[in-house]
Amino acid sequence: MRAFLRIADALQDGDEELSVWVRQVTDIAQDTEDILDEFSLLQDHDQAHGFYGSLLKLACCVKNAKASYRIASALKGINSRMKIISQVHKHLRHKFIQAKQGSDSNTWHDCRCDALLLDESDLVGIDKPKKILVEWLIKGGPGREVVSLAGMGGMGKTTLAKQVYDDAGVKKHFKIRAWITVSESCKIQDLLKDMVQQLYKATRRRVPQAVESMNNNQLKRTIKELLQRSRYLIVLDDVWNLDKWHAVKYALPSNSFRSRVVLTTRNADVAAFTSGIESNSKIHNLEPLPLAESWELFCRKTFKGNACPPHLEEICRNILRKCEGLPLAIVAISGVLATKSKWRIDEWDMVSRSLGAEIEGNDKLKYLKKVLSLSFNDLPYYLKYCFLYLSIFPEDHLIEHMRLIRLWVAEGFIEAKEGKTLEEVAEDYVNELMNRSLMQVATTTSDGRVKTFRIHDLLREIIISKSRDQNFAAIVKEQNMQWPDRVRRLSVHNSLEDPLPIRSVSRLRSLFMFGVMEKPLLNKLFPGGFRLLNVLDLRNSPLKKFPVEVVNLYHLKYLSLRDTKVKMVPRYIEKLQNLETLDLKHSQVTELPIEILKLQKLRHLLVYRNEYASYEHFHAKSGFRIMESIGVFRSLQKLCFIEANLEGSEHMMRELGKLTQLRRLGIVKLRRENGKALCSSIEKMTSLRALSISSEEEDDIIDLQNLSAPPVLLQRLYLRGRLEILPHWISSLHSLVRLSLKWSRLKDDPLEDLQHIPNLVHLILCQVHNGEKLCFRSGGFKKLKILGIDEFDELRSIEVESGAMACLEELSIGRCQFLKKVPSGIEHLTKLKVLEFFDMPVELINTIRPDEKCNDCWKISHIPEVYSTYWKEGGWEVYPLESLADGENCPLPKDFINTRELRTRWK
Repeated sequence: MRAFLRIADALQDGDEELSVWVRQVTDIAQDTEDILDEFSLLQDHDQAHGFYGSLLKLACCVKNAKASYRIASALKGINSRMKIISQVHKHLRHKFIQAKQGSDSNTWHDCRCDALLLDESDLVGIDKPKKILVEWLIKGGPGREVVSLAGMGGMGKTTLAKQVYDDAGVKKHFKIRAWITVSESCKIQDLLKDMVQQLYKATRRRVPQAVESMNNNQLKRTIKELLQRSRYLIVLDDVWNLDKWHAVKYALPSNSFRSRVVLTTRNADVAAFTSGIESNSKIHNLEPLPLAESWELFCRKTFKGNACPPHLEEICRNILRKCEGLPLAIVAISGVLATKSKWRIDEWDMVSRSLGAEIEGNDKLKYLKKVLSLSFNDLPYYLKYCFLYLSIFPEDHLIEHMRLIRLWVAEGFIEAKEGKTLEEVAEDYVNELMNRSLMQVATTTSDGRVKTFRIHDLLREIIISKSRDQNFAAIVKEQNMQWPDRVRRLSVHNSLEDPLPIRSVSRLRSLFMFGVMEKPLLNKLFPGGFRLLNVLDLRNSPLKKFPVEVVNLYHLKYLSLRDTKVKMVPRYIEKLQNLETLDLKHSQVTELPIEILKLQKLRHLLVYRNEYASYEHFHAKSGFRIMESIGVFRSLQKLCFIEANLEGSEHMMRELGKLTQLRRLGIVKLRRENGKALCSSIEKMTSLRALSISSEEEDDIIDLQNLSAPPVLLQRLYLRGRLEILPHWISSLHSLVRLSLKWSRLKDDPLEDLQHIPNLVHLILCQVHNGEKLCFRSGGFKKLKILGIDEFDELRSIEVESGAMACLEELSIGRCQFLKKVPSGIEHLTKLKVLEFFDMPVELINTIRPDEKCNDCWKISHIPEVYSTYWKEGGWEVYPLESLADGENCPLPKDFINTRELRTRWK
């Protein structure tokens, strides 16, 4: 049945008769899967042994006999249904032949070149509107003004607003900037809290804990107080209705500092209303791209910047005409075409024809949905379920990279490939979806890894509709909202007093809770049970106890109680024999029962929480206590964080060597005497990518000198504790991109050994060495982009030779009480963008004060792209140097100091 579905799926959206048949086969396939899984439950009861097992078998005998009879009867019914649809299949055979002929070319080559965040070079037709908007923001009147960007979804409102927001002149002009995403379903209180938190961040102040308990009026007053005496720029992105604007407008003071609010909306009424009541406010209506710019964007995305082949130009121009200048439509279609062979004209022609003649007369929003549906329909079969799965997440939700991969694996969407883990194959799927412009990167780590994704609102609407039609997933957002009887996945959004009607969901495979504030009483919500559940995600729900209903979920593969108040994992967790992911991160669990050793299919075990937000504290993370025989988890890939200060810990360190599939390992409270055993185990972890180790106490030594063959694929290394001697093997880690050494107290300067690590991008050094001088040699740290130097107690000078750290973009120096001058040779860091000093002597700060002539200031002024130099304790700030233009009476070089406003602030 699945083989037939793979073929039929390619044409079902274009043929109603085939679509009906596909739904029938899908229903039968799901029913068969359910019956087989129920049968496996019966088989599981027969696995008990001994006297107790015999009694259990006897007690279940009558019950199982009835169940077996019901299963046999259901299988007979399925056979009868299959005979009927087989007759239909004969009638549709010619369509299967047509689908099969076109399937071989439907391949996707892994191309990562345009999978990351949009660059300015990828934009067309944006310079003119950007220039207009920047001028409106900077040269407007003295009071608060609102600039609205209006246009249909996919027109590029957010993209244009972001380019304006990030403009160097805009950054320099506004003291405080904040970007607020406003979704249709967001709550007013959440919106106001987000604004408060971002404004505190923009002013580099810590967010008070009292903010969490504030009501709406208190939040508005806080926002007003933060902005009252400042020139601010607030972007409210994607405002759907006037309610959201009314909720925030009175919190935004109309001061005399020429403050601005930028509002993007697809609702023209919102833009008209805000411009009508705000004096001197303006509206910019986004227009479709002209033909020339549309063609430029189309060729850039379809042919990677090359010209369109002549034999495809007519077809491509016809496709482009149907896009009607909508950037999102152009990019989406280009993502489809980029996978096609340039010599298969029939495939290109099929794309052109399958849009349908009805598109030309349709409403633009419906037309855009049709275009984006084509992007979905063109996906390979194995990617369609993966993409539909994104419908379970709420609007504007940032989808965590690793969370999504683990869920895909648990759902069984990932096809095994020789030589790769399921997670690695899932990573390939992610890259394919990104390269088709169906997923957007939202955030990345300092070393370039993707942290979170998002999908466009219109894409989300499409896949929600398709998920509902296929009984793939249903979303419940309102009380007494109905969902299909055969639904496989249920996602509950928002806090409702009685969010779900009581009904049977015996066929349910996945259950998610997002923003549900009431305790989810699973047995009351689902009295019929959900014995076939594969995924249970109760993250951030108000649970205080481990849900007892879980005990019967034999097929459960993914269980998340992250960010709950659960304190204990019960012994009966041993019954979850198929569990692959147990996520207890940021819960209150500190110990696991010995019965967990029976869960030998575990792939990801996360049990830890961050005790402190600041890295100043030594014990920043707390782990969990685990038994000595941890080596039974042969499939484990992530283990974070285990406490290593227990009795028998040396044996436990040796047991770790059996976990040869580990990709990430975190250990806290390591004792010196266990270092040798740990090193022996690490040498066996050939797949290890990330390793984090901290000692029991700040003065305890981490002994890692016995590691003779470190994992060659190790990318991230975090060592927190005393080392005295830098482990010799660190400098040989060619794959290392991120290194953090804290409280190491090395006898010798580590820079000589570290500077030649070829791919190091991010380096953090805290209490590493007590020398008086740090010297960064020419040619060293060739790829380093981020450097943090913290709490070097005896450090008096830093020297940067010409050619050192040629790629450095961010330099942070703090708590070095004897460092009274900025680094010598800092002018050589020509790519530096952020220079940060915190908790530093006032003598150093005085060397960069604008009312004093000094060479150090001159050196900083010749770093062309520095945009932030500040003292974290509320001291000095330096804005983008390219904008520090004014100052006829400036005592410093003209390109260093800026306007009268900044000079006043310095005083």
